[in-house]
Amino acid sequence: MAGWISLHRKIQEHPFFQEKRSFSKFEAWVDLLLMANHKESKVLLGNEMIKIERGSFITSELKLMDRWSWSKTKVRSFLKLLEDDEMIIKNTDKKKTTITICNYTDYQKNETTKEPQTNHYETTEKPQKDTNNNVNNINNFNKEIDKETSRKNAFQIFESEGFGTISSFIAEMLGSLIDDFGEERVIQAMKETRVNGSTSLNYTKSILINQNKKRGMNNASNSRTSSGISPEESARISETNERRKRLAGIESGRNSHYSF
Repeated sequence: MAGWISLHRKIQEHPFFQEKRSFSKFEAWVDLLLMANHKESKVLLGNEMIKIERGSFITSELKLMDRWSWSKTKVRSFLKLLEDDEMIIKNTDKKKTTITICNYTDYQKNETTKEPQTNHYETTEKPQKDTNNNVNNINNFNKEIDKETSRKNAFQIFESEGFGTISSFIAEMLGSLIDDFGEERVIQAMKETRVNGSTSLNYTKSILINQNKKRGMNNASNSRTSSGISPEESARISETNERRKRLAGIESGRNSHYSF
């Protein structure tokens, strides 16, 4: 079967694509093609301006693990398979992993092909849309880098503190904890977990949940008076005491009326 189809990157927004699942090798390969830059661009990574060539993109093993629901070993094996078959070039340093799709142009539609007249409006509007999309992509990338950095730190703690091997399930669970409680709290809870002799992330999660409960109790106690009674309770007690005084006064009057 010859020929090709045009696959728009917007397909990544479809619920079928976003369904949480373990990717096949084919899905992972198509995903790499969709993530590659369609034109040269630059992004700010920390205090360094990074130039990203057409057909390349910046990612990390942790991001691919989470995205594909794979283990670290499976991600590395797959990327090595693609490298050995000269389908990608992978360059890794301390900050990032850059993947370049070999023969990227072969996967792209000839941009000089004359479009039908019906596409005139789309063609005239496309430069502005591309500019806006590139700006959005850079902003989203920087947010993703910040998120990935925090996850990387937590993953490093997981391995260095002896919790065990990071599977796709662990990667998802740890990422959820970071999203819910924040990086610093998760790392501190992980260290407390190890101090208490456990290597379970469920134990770490229970620490974080208990911390939230204690914070809630402290907030409630702050609304109480110095005597330990809330303003509402104090008002009710005062009202009851006044009622008792009035009743006592009436009773006293009755007794004096009948005394000799």
